[in-house]
Amino acid sequence: MGTIVYIVGLVLAVLAVLDIFKKPISMGGKIISSVLVLITSWIGLLVYYLYAKNHLTEWFK
Repeated sequence: MGTIVYIVGLVLAVLAVLDIFKKPISMGGKIISSVLVLITSWIGLLVYYLYAKNHLTEWFK
């Protein structure tokens, strides 16, 4: 069961990072937000998908 949770988290993290790098923001903003999503694991994924996904372009113009 733990392996499935780990794999799902890993897939979602990779998808989030790929989505971040598609956004029209600065390279520094892309790196900062990607590292934050990867370091904070599930909490970072939840924050990204529920809130930050729509606000990244405003924060990192």
